[in-house]
Amino acid sequence: MTDSDAPEWPDPADKAQAVEQAKRLRNQVAEGGLRFEAYLPPSLALWLLDLIEQGQFLDPSEAVFVILGEHKELAPHADLRRELLKRSIEAAADDPRPGISGEEMSAQLRDMLKAPLPEPATWEKRSRR
Repeated sequence: MTDSDAPEWPDPADKAQAVEQAKRLRNQVAEGGLRFEAYLPPSLALWLLDLIEQGQFLDPSEAVFVILGEHKELAPHADLRRELLKRSIEAAADDPRPGISGEEMSAQLRDMLKAPLPEPATWEKRSRR
């Protein structure tokens, strides 16, 4: 498959539907906020559970609230975002773990795509009633 054969991502129909839904929800969101479902891949989910176990957050929704707020505050500061990206790249380059070849990575990705995905865990909020 070449780049020209690859399907466009995000799918234009999905993107148009998301934009339309955002426009449609705007007034209701302005009054009552927004609830949504989110999936975290295992590495992010484990990181989040560690933070919850350490008492930094009560639950995933509080973490999303705080972290998105921090992201919003950082958004206007392009110099800080560039510095964070630079440090992330440097940390990856300085990682002492051995690298893997492109062939090995391709094989791992093929194996992952063949295997069925395990069912993700679901966080249950404690009822306060």
